[in-house]
Amino acid sequence: MNLINKKVTHERFGMGSIVKHNDTVVEIHFASENKKFVYPDVFGQHLKLHDKNAANSLEKILHEQEMELKEEAMQKEEEKARQRKYQELRVGHEKLMKNHKLHPESQMVYRCDTEEEQSSSFSDWTVFSGEIKSGNNKGKPNKPSRLHQNSAVLLTTVDPGMPEKDRRILGVYMVKDNFIGKLCEDGNIPAHSHYRLKLTDEESKQMPFWKYYVNEKSPQKTTWNTGKYRYFDNSWMAQILRDIVSLKSDTEEQELAQQFLDHFSKMNQIVEQELKEPNGALMRA
Repeated sequence: MNLINKKVTHERFGMGSIVKHNDTVVEIHFASENKKFVYPDVFGQHLKLHDKNAANSLEKILHEQEMELKEEAMQKEEEKARQRKYQELRVGHEKLMKNHKLHPESQMVYRCDTEEEQSSSFSDWTVFSGEIKSGNNKGKPNKPSRLHQNSAVLLTTVDPGMPEKDRRILGVYMVKDNFIGKLCEDGNIPAHSHYRLKLTDEESKQMPFWKYYVNEKSPQKTTWNTGKYRYFDNSWMAQILRDIVSLKSDTEEQELAQQFLDHFSKMNQIVEQELKEPNGALMRA
């Protein structure tokens, strides 16, 4: 906007005429001398334009600037609030987990081999860890010793006739409050009353398990030889939960997924913003 030669009135210096201006400074010639002011701020408080059209245009600029400043201030406050929340979560988690040493791989992936097993996993919201195959304890339930209240169970399957690399994620749940795997005598791993997520068939097809999981000894292989379950990295589970949040289109389900992720991150001392991108076996092939 060109303001050269526009007449103005300053509350202290009286009437004048604009002789120069740019994006940050305006220079005005008054009767006795020239004065420089911060542009456009000076028009909001001390200076009045005589030209109505120019004044209206300038008012819009000032309004936009005010809104930008408010937005910046709001973002700063939100960042401060996030930092406060993060510190509160840290302190709360330390109190909660002071008697439990956090294992870096305390998450479980479970294979649902049949449709009946898939159905019961979601209807009962529990899975069975299987039986010991040999030794003195043969036939007794496996104890999921790494699972604790910071643990989640990932439910997966491979469709009939499909290769292992096409294993897909069906859903996920946090273990029940106060669950301690090494004290679990019956092998049943019950779900938390609130933190449970089931994917639709379409969503499940977009969540390949081997996108996240990798066997570091054979990083390009997608093989699962024996056993109903495996333990895996806490951060990989967080990556999966983060992607489920993005995947969910239903507002309530997305909100629940975000609550799940927030709770899981708190329990595992994970900062969501610091999560890396998935780098499982499928990403390395």
